[in-house]
Order: sequence, then C-alpha cells, then structure tokens
Amino acid sequence: MIRRDVLKSLALAAPFAFPPGRALARSESPVAAVPGRWSTDRITDWYGLLPWLVGANYLPSNKINQIDMWQASTWDPDVIGREFDLARDTGFNTMRVFLHPLVWEDDEEGLYRRMDQFLSLAQHAGIRPSFVFFDDCHYPYARLGPQPRPVVPAFHNSGWVNAPDRDLAERYARGEATVAEVAALKGYVQKTIARFSDDRRVLYWELYNEPGRGNGEYDASGTLILANIGDRSQHLVQDSWTWAREVAPSQPVTSTGFGNIGEMNSAINTANSDLHSIHSYDGISAIRETVTEWKAMGRPVLMTEWLNRTRAEDIPAEIRPLLNDAMISKGFDGTNIPQVVLPYLKAEKVGAVHWGFVTGVSETNWNWFSRYRNGKIRNLAAERAAGNVLRPSETIPEPYTWHHDLYRPDHTPYDPAEVEVFQLLTGAPRARDARPLSQTRLERR
Repeated sequence: MIRRDVLKSLALAAPFAFPPGRALARSESPVAAVPGRWSTDRITDWYGLLPWLVGANYLPSNKINQIDMWQASTWDPDVIGREFDLARDTGFNTMRVFLHPLVWEDDEEGLYRRMDQFLSLAQHAGIRPSFVFFDDCHYPYARLGPQPRPVVPAFHNSGWVNAPDRDLAERYARGEATVAEVAALKGYVQKTIARFSDDRRVLYWELYNEPGRGNGEYDASGTLILANIGDRSQHLVQDSWTWAREVAPSQPVTSTGFGNIGEMNSAINTANSDLHSIHSYDGISAIRETVTEWKAMGRPVLMTEWLNRTRAEDIPAEIRPLLNDAMISKGFDGTNIPQVVLPYLKAEKVGAVHWGFVTGVSETNWNWFSRYRNGKIRNLAAERAAGNVLRPSETIPEPYTWHHDLYRPDHTPYDPAEVEVFQLLTGAPRARDARPLSQTRLERR
C-alpha cells in the first residue's frame, strides 16, 4: 500500500492511493453488523441465480457529474438509451450508477420519475443497474443548476462532486448537522430504497462509495483544503446502514469495503455488506491477492472499480519523485486491462464493473496524473475563472493511451480487441467494425 507521506504529497487525491494496511477480515472487524444483514446462505443463493455480472460505472458521455445526469434541467434519456444499446451489444448486463442527495432534496418525485425511465431504458437493453447514494471522491462543493465545463488542458474527472457536499459531511461528522439536514439524508436513502424496494429492475443498492476520500479544493490564499475526510465519514457510513436495514428491501445492500480511506469506514462496510464491493486499479497479481482474501470471507464479491491502462512509462517525470518504486511496479504494470482481468474475474465468478463506458466531458480517459502540474494538484477554480475550459463546440481531446472508458462519443471503441474480449466472455454478438484510431489522439507527453 502507498505510504502516508506519499498520500500527503499527492494531496490525498489520487484514486490509486488506497488505504494503508491490509483490509480487515470479517472476523477481525471491530464493529457489529446492524440487524438485518442477509445470511451467507441467502446471499449465496441469490448470487447463484445470476449470470456473471459485467458492466461499468455509468455516466452519460455528455454529463460531467451525478447532478448533471439526474437533475430535470439536464436530464437526457436519448443519450442514455443509445449508450445502453451499445452496452447491450458489448455484453453488459449491469451498470453502477451514482445518485446525489441535492437532486433528491430539490425534486424527489421528479427524480423518481427519471429513475423509473432510466430503469425502463436499462431493462430494454437487458441491464439491471445498481444505485450508489453517497460518495466522498473528488471535489467538495456541490450545487444544483448548470455544472462546470471541463478544463483545458484535460483534467481527469474535473466535475465529479462529493455526495453529500463536504461542508455538510464535516458537520455531520462533528454532530453539528441540523435536524432538517439529517432528516433529508435519511429520507434520501430510505424513501428512495422504499420506492424501488420490490423493483426487480434494481439489482442491488450501494450506500457509500469510497468513504474517506476527496481531492480537495484551494481556498483564496492558495492553500489546498477539504481533501480526504478519512474516518470522519464513519458516522454517516454507520447511519446509512441503520437507515437501509430499517427499510429491508428485497434487493441486497452493500457499500465499498476495499478502496476507502479510514479503517473504521472499511470495517463498518465489511461487517454489514450482504455482498462485497471492492476496488482495485493495481496489476493482476495484486488483484488476485485481493480477490482471494475477500472471497475467503464467504460472500459474493464484486470488483466494482477497475481498469487502469496507464503504465509506468506514462507517469510524468515531475510525479515520479512522489511515488515509490514498489507502488509503480504494482499499480502501473499494464495488466489492469480487459484482456487480463476479465478472464480471471469470470473464472472466479467475481462481478466485473470497471470505471467508464463512453468517454466524454468527464475526461476519465485521461490518467490521474493529468490533475497535476509542477508536482501539485491543479487549481480547478482558478483555471475555470481564467476561462481555461472546453467550449461546447470544441472537440474533446483524446490522449494517446486511455486510462478508463471503452468508447468514443461516436461509439467507436478505443481498442476493438478489448471489446471483443467482453463479447467473447459474455456471448454477445460482435460489434460493428471499428474505424481506424482517431486522428485526434495526442502524442505521448
């Protein structure tokens, strides 16, 4: 695992900076499960009736974050429908999809109508999605209305926002959230689950993605603030389990067990999850070790984030001094790719849900290091204030080597051989012939 001093040097921001120390095994967990956890037999029987689960973390290619996807003013079912048809042709049968509490609080019934339409589009394509409620990843300030444009030069996932907003998350951690704020978060979880608790189109619920993380933002003095929140998230993590178990949906419930920052965050989720949701952007050797450990706990395992094509030679020289050799060799060996990971996960019947589907304004085809200049994380607010943003009419730039994502906005694949692996292992029909690699690719930096 990456050292704490390296985490600090990288502004506690990079998604490859997984929590120090090995994950706690279930028997070592210092917390007890909230009553209502599915028995091992029940979840094993449920999982045994499913096909091998294959899909992606889904964000429409023309949306920059969760709010942009779900609020009424920017809802775009036409793009979702077309991309779900592409997902079906790729062999997908699930998608992992993020919600946001601000959208629910602003327009509860409208959100439910959009979720129902989303589920119908998914059902038409043979896809059963899961929904994620909370997320500490990326940027602290969230608001409704027009969302920020991607910055230039390209910046990996420049618009993704915390859920809840970091200010509320910190006050919740200190016990200072208002009664109304707590009630809203509880209602967001409970009423949403209750609304779809018997809907077979929903595969499962995920309460919290990677608690403890965060990219932070710069204040007026140029100081990076509000980066990772660590175990201060544990109170909301714990309460989310209480809220979900009170509803007791027909679908299983999980929350990220591996990929968090904070031992208590991970312990609470490990102790309570009906099935385990784990993340790994490391090479195949580390993936094998992680999967073996989590399967030994006796419950089904889903790899709900993976896909890291970036190799050691793609790491900028200015970043290399911040990383140790062991981390580079473990995390950037070029084996976290479909041709290597998918056959292994299928053999183990571990769900395979990678990050990114059709690339777009989130620019997650650019690697994590695009966030840095001169050895420190870029100041997004300052860059946007200076007008360094991609205009709607401008072509989205494409790196030479993609980090995440499978397809371009015109639905041609980054690497046709990768798509063929998905189709071969899932039995999907071969996709249309792909055009040659785009001439808009940029040369290696």
